[in-house]
Amino acid sequence: MDKAYEEIETLYRQLITAWNNRNASEMSELFAENGEMIGFDGSLAASREEIFSHLKPIFENHPTAPFICKVKNVIFLDSRTALLRAIAGMVPIGKTEINPSVNAHQTLVAVKPEEKWQIQLFQNTPAQFHGRPELVEQMTEELSELLS
Repeated sequence: MDKAYEEIETLYRQLITAWNNRNASEMSELFAENGEMIGFDGSLAASREEIFSHLKPIFENHPTAPFICKVKNVIFLDSRTALLRAIAGMVPIGKTEINPSVNAHQTLVAVKPEEKWQIQLFQNTPAQFHGRPELVEQMTEELSELLS
Protein backbone atom coordinates (compact mmCIF):
# COMPACT_ATOMS: atom_id res chain seq x y z
CA MET A 1 0.00 0.00 0.00
CA ASP A 2 1.46 3.35 -0.92
CA LYS A 3 2.04 6.21 1.55
CA ALA A 4 -0.61 8.56 0.16
CA TYR A 5 -3.25 5.80 0.27
CA GLU A 6 -2.33 5.13 3.90
CA GLU A 7 -2.57 8.84 4.73
CA ILE A 8 -6.10 9.05 3.30
CA GLU A 9 -7.21 5.93 5.16
CA THR A 10 -5.64 7.31 8.37
CA LEU A 11 -7.52 10.60 7.92
CA TYR A 12 -10.78 8.65 7.58
CA ARG A 13 -9.97 6.51 10.64
CA GLN A 14 -9.24 9.68 12.64
CA LEU A 15 -12.67 11.02 11.64
CA ILE A 16 -14.40 7.81 12.72
CA THR A 17 -12.42 7.69 15.98
CA ALA A 18 -13.43 11.29 16.76
CA TRP A 19 -17.09 10.36 16.12
CA ASN A 20 -16.80 7.24 18.26
CA ASN A 21 -15.20 9.34 21.03
CA ARG A 22 -17.97 11.94 20.64
CA ASN A 23 -15.39 14.69 20.17
CA ALA A 24 -16.76 17.55 18.05
CA SER A 25 -13.56 19.58 18.23
CA GLU A 26 -11.30 16.72 17.13
CA MET A 27 -13.70 15.79 14.35
CA SER A 28 -14.17 19.31 12.96
CA GLU A 29 -10.41 20.03 13.00
CA LEU A 30 -9.90 17.30 10.39
CA PHE A 31 -11.82 19.38 7.83
CA ALA A 32 -10.50 22.09 5.55
CA GLU A 33 -11.58 25.56 6.71
CA ASN A 34 -14.32 25.55 4.03
CA GLY A 35 -14.97 21.80 4.29
CA GLU A 36 -18.49 20.40 4.23
CA MET A 37 -20.26 17.57 6.00
CA ILE A 38 -23.57 16.05 4.93
CA GLY A 39 -25.11 13.98 7.69
CA PHE A 40 -27.26 10.86 7.67
CA ASP A 41 -30.42 12.98 7.77
CA GLY A 42 -29.26 15.30 5.00
CA SER A 43 -28.04 18.08 7.31
CA LEU A 44 -25.35 20.26 5.74
CA ALA A 45 -22.60 21.96 7.71
CA ALA A 46 -20.54 24.14 5.38
CA SER A 47 -17.38 25.20 7.23
CA ARG A 48 -15.14 23.87 9.98
CA GLU A 49 -16.93 26.19 12.43
CA GLU A 50 -20.40 25.03 11.30
CA ILE A 51 -19.33 21.39 11.52
CA PHE A 52 -18.23 21.93 15.13
CA SER A 53 -21.45 23.82 15.96
CA HIS A 54 -23.53 21.05 14.37
CA LEU A 55 -21.75 18.18 16.14
CA LYS A 56 -21.29 19.66 19.62
CA PRO A 57 -24.97 19.54 20.70
CA ILE A 58 -25.41 16.12 19.09
CA PHE A 59 -22.58 14.68 21.17
CA GLU A 60 -23.72 16.54 24.31
CA ASN A 61 -27.40 15.58 24.08
CA HIS A 62 -27.59 12.22 22.30
CA PRO A 63 -25.96 8.87 23.04
CA THR A 64 -24.52 8.39 19.56
CA ALA A 65 -23.60 4.83 18.65
CA PRO A 66 -20.08 4.05 17.48
CA PHE A 67 -19.33 3.31 13.83
CA ILE A 68 -17.98 0.02 12.56
CA CYS A 69 -16.43 0.79 9.16
CA LYS A 70 -14.76 -0.84 6.21
CA VAL A 71 -12.89 1.12 3.56
CA LYS A 72 -13.92 -0.15 0.13
CA ASN A 73 -11.59 1.95 -2.02
CA VAL A 74 -9.47 5.05 -2.34
CA ILE A 75 -9.13 6.75 -5.72
CA PHE A 76 -6.75 9.62 -6.42
CA LEU A 77 -8.25 12.28 -8.68
CA ASP A 78 -4.85 13.98 -8.81
CA SER A 79 -1.80 14.18 -6.51
CA ARG A 80 -3.62 16.45 -4.04
CA THR A 81 -7.20 15.16 -4.21
CA ALA A 82 -8.52 11.75 -3.21
CA LEU A 83 -11.89 10.06 -2.90
CA LEU A 84 -12.45 7.41 -0.23
CA ARG A 85 -15.54 5.22 -0.13
CA ALA A 86 -16.45 3.11 2.87
CA ILE A 87 -19.38 1.24 4.33
CA ALA A 88 -20.44 1.77 7.92
CA GLY A 89 -22.76 0.33 10.50
CA MET A 90 -23.48 1.14 14.12
CA VAL A 91 -23.74 -0.99 17.21
CA PRO A 92 -26.26 0.68 19.53
CA ILE A 93 -25.02 1.42 23.02
CA GLY A 94 -25.60 -1.60 25.24
CA LYS A 95 -25.97 -3.94 22.27
CA THR A 96 -23.53 -6.32 20.57
CA GLU A 97 -24.90 -6.44 17.02
CA ILE A 98 -25.06 -3.94 14.19
CA ASN A 99 -28.38 -2.15 13.69
CA PRO A 100 -29.03 -2.65 9.93
CA SER A 101 -31.46 0.28 9.76
CA VAL A 102 -28.59 2.75 10.08
CA ASN A 103 -26.09 1.16 7.68
CA ALA A 104 -24.50 3.77 5.45
CA HIS A 105 -22.24 4.47 2.54
CA GLN A 106 -19.63 7.02 3.53
CA THR A 107 -17.77 9.19 1.05
CA LEU A 108 -14.80 11.36 1.93
CA VAL A 109 -13.08 13.79 -0.42
CA ALA A 110 -9.62 14.67 0.87
CA VAL A 111 -7.46 17.55 -0.31
CA LYS A 112 -3.84 18.39 0.38
CA PRO A 113 -3.41 22.13 -0.17
CA GLU A 114 -0.05 22.09 1.61
CA GLU A 115 1.64 19.37 3.68
CA LYS A 116 -1.37 17.87 5.44
CA TRP A 117 -4.42 16.04 4.09
CA GLN A 118 -7.75 17.57 5.12
CA ILE A 119 -11.37 16.61 4.56
CA GLN A 120 -13.11 18.75 1.95
CA LEU A 121 -16.34 16.74 2.00
CA PHE A 122 -17.71 13.93 4.14
CA GLN A 123 -21.07 12.46 3.31
CA ASN A 124 -22.88 9.77 5.27
CA THR A 125 -25.68 8.33 3.11
CA PRO A 126 -28.26 5.81 4.39
CA ALA A 127 -27.91 2.38 2.79
CA GLN A 128 -31.52 1.28 3.02
CA PHE A 129 -31.69 -0.42 -0.39
CA HIS A 130 -35.46 0.03 -0.65
CA GLY A 131 -37.10 -3.22 -1.74
CA ARG A 132 -33.80 -5.13 -1.65
CA PRO A 133 -33.45 -6.52 1.89
CA GLU A 134 -30.79 -8.97 0.74
CA LEU A 135 -28.42 -6.04 0.13
CA VAL A 136 -29.03 -4.72 3.66
CA GLU A 137 -28.31 -8.20 4.99
CA GLN A 138 -25.17 -8.54 2.88
CA MET A 139 -23.76 -5.21 4.11
CA THR A 140 -24.63 -6.03 7.72
CA GLU A 141 -22.88 -9.41 7.43
CA GLU A 142 -19.77 -7.81 5.89
CA LEU A 143 -19.57 -5.26 8.71
CA SER A 144 -20.38 -7.84 11.40
CA GLU A 145 -17.25 -9.76 10.41
CA LEU A 146 -15.26 -6.81 11.79
CA LEU A 147 -16.76 -7.32 15.26
CA SER A 148 -15.10 -10.72 15.73
